[in-house]
Amino acid sequence: MKRVVIVKGSSQGIGLGVVKIYLQNGYKVVSCSEKEINDCPNILKLQSLFPDDFFYIKADITNLKDIDNLVEKTVNRFDRIDVVVSNAGANVFKGVDCKVEDFEFNFNLNLRSHWYLAKKVKPYLEKYGGVILIMSSNHGYFTMPGCAPYNIVKRALQALVQSVTIEWGPKIRAVAIAPGFIDTEGNQAWFDSHEDPKKAREDTVKIHPVGRLGTPAEIGELCLFLSSDKAGFIAGTTILIDGGRSAVMQD
Repeated sequence: MKRVVIVKGSSQGIGLGVVKIYLQNGYKVVSCSEKEINDCPNILKLQSLFPDDFFYIKADITNLKDIDNLVEKTVNRFDRIDVVVSNAGANVFKGVDCKVEDFEFNFNLNLRSHWYLAKKVKPYLEKYGGVILIMSSNHGYFTMPGCAPYNIVKRALQALVQSVTIEWGPKIRAVAIAPGFIDTEGNQAWFDSHEDPKKAREDTVKIHPVGRLGTPAEIGELCLFLSSDKAGFIAGTTILIDGGRSAVMQD
């Protein structure tokens, strides 16, 4: 029986990279984002390549009813859930003095959605000794001026995986992943916002001791490992994957 994984927020970037790795390794994958499928060429391609093992659902994960629907359709389609990669999120860099609506949007997207999805999949994961992987950020460890309230909830995700582990274990294992600068469409858009995008990229690469940016596939490979029995003793912790960026005291 193939294992079934839900990858939340996976029409592009890290989520898409994670989806590809699971499909390539024999999983059945349910992908979701807030976009219509016809607006997601990468998703349409995966659907044609893996017609029996891949299923896409449109979902706004700030809407709790959409999360209910995501879990219900997954079970109806594949009859089980073994792994959840709770990935969807967005940079809400507004500063500590942000508006209330900015803080609430950040909270609902970057924290509440992870907690609520975990609650909804709990009874299904318990049947098979399931795994919850929550995508945090290196901002949960170290941050910069103006990156609140995003960094605040990313720090809170570390507490969430701890609580899930000690309250739902041993049947369910939870781990958070904290990526640093990953080479995605979103980050390329940030480079392109500079007067000299090439220099902006080169300057960013230079502050990483490994001499490059991370890739979505590398995050996918880490997720795959953490989903496996080989990682069975890893629980209730957050794994930082940032190319050594956090080891640098200053730029």
